[in-house]
Amino acid sequence: MGKPTGFLEYKREYMPERDPLARTGDWQDLYLPLPEHKLREQGARCMDCAVPFCQTGEWIDGSLVGCPINNLIPEWNDLVYRNQWKEALDRLLRTNNFPEFTGRACPAPCEGSCVLGLNDSAVTIKTIEQAIIDKGFAEGWIVPQPPLRRSGKQVAVVGSGPAGLACADQLNKAGHRVTVYERHDRIGGLLTYGIPKTKISQDIVERRIQLMREEGIEFVTGVEIGRDVPLESLRSGFDAVILCIGATEPRDLPLKGRDLNGIHFAMEFLHKNTKSLLDSGLKDGQYLSAEGKDVVVIGGGDTATDCITTALRHRCRSLVQFDIYPQKPSARSADNPWPMWPVVYKTDSGHKEAKAVFGKDPREFAVSAVEFLGDEHGNVTGVRSVKLNARKDEKGNWIREEIPGSEQVWPAQLVLLAIGFRGPEANLLRKMGIETNEKTLIATKKGRYETNIPGVFAAGDARRGQSLIVWAIREGREAAEACDRFLRNAR
Repeated sequence: MGKPTGFLEYKREYMPERDPLARTGDWQDLYLPLPEHKLREQGARCMDCAVPFCQTGEWIDGSLVGCPINNLIPEWNDLVYRNQWKEALDRLLRTNNFPEFTGRACPAPCEGSCVLGLNDSAVTIKTIEQAIIDKGFAEGWIVPQPPLRRSGKQVAVVGSGPAGLACADQLNKAGHRVTVYERHDRIGGLLTYGIPKTKISQDIVERRIQLMREEGIEFVTGVEIGRDVPLESLRSGFDAVILCIGATEPRDLPLKGRDLNGIHFAMEFLHKNTKSLLDSGLKDGQYLSAEGKDVVVIGGGDTATDCITTALRHRCRSLVQFDIYPQKPSARSADNPWPMWPVVYKTDSGHKEAKAVFGKDPREFAVSAVEFLGDEHGNVTGVRSVKLNARKDEKGNWIREEIPGSEQVWPAQLVLLAIGFRGPEANLLRKMGIETNEKTLIATKKGRYETNIPGVFAAGDARRGQSLIVWAIREGREAAEACDRFLRNAR
């Protein structure tokens, strides 16, 4: 695939980044597109490898290898190199409903498993993916394609995040009438309110939603199933229901002082900011402002980085991020071989911006919060932390021991908890009568998507736990296939 000697002739080129300091003054895209001739060169780097692990989508020793939706990566890399963009788009859309989302916000496990990555920089798969779909929209190749025939069956999809949208898209293509219910005022779920607009601008989301509307999918906002409408009523009005409600129950940090004002879950901070941004450009003030405040972000994942990105644009006074894990190595360790996902030290866009603003990376590794400090008015004023001696035992489990004398107090008027999610909201599931498993996720039989209620399915983070957009798309597609079989057998 690609040019036989391309990987020898061309070096990897990244999408040009806008200046980290300058971009903190707006909410525009972080990156600039690569010129088309550069994209073709990057496609030429794709090797004619015997086994393209990039598209595997399997687990090896607990580590994801390749793309979970089995994107036909070598094929569309080759087509881009040969300047056959429309054909590349056709191949891309065979496996991925929304390349414009994954091309912007996926961490690209495919690149971690690229054969070229064994001794050189991996092929820039994610950049090429985004370029293909963007060109498809720009050239007018992507047009509404409603199904030629309708099955007479009606399906309700609850939740409009990537899993719900992928599920709705697949079921609509199969000829079923689909209605998507979203409890918030805008469609998109995580894509709209969970990811800063610097990564996925709202016009990208709305462009796709409009296309789906024109293909016959109905969207209903401001309605929460289980509260506004009982699941029983939905079940009686539709032939099947699919729950794609996400894993929105945040993990808490029950330390002394947790009830102080100014301590918030990360998603509350991100959601309110984006809603105010989209409603009024932040002019309505209906958000949690970090302006002029010392901000402490607790957590080491993507959500924590999104909090950093947002707080910087509010013009916070200082910023620190606690990560309980030690700093990762600069290269793969012996127990993290290719083609596993490379567990190595990386600097995300938010960290680069923080360094540009404050002169240093905001992360403090192997550090844990132990107490929240406050004033006489009940407002948070600081966080007491301790350094950790973190190591793995013989079974690979983390052992963390506090280092005596390492306590430190950090000033803070805003603390953001970004330490993950427990699962879907338990009260909502109880109202619906949906059974959960030991992980508090919606229970389904192994390899299946139907819940304990016949005709009610589940997919996405609500079923498998907090994960990537690309996993949500896979879940949505597979749940749609299971639901389609159910509907056809019910005739």
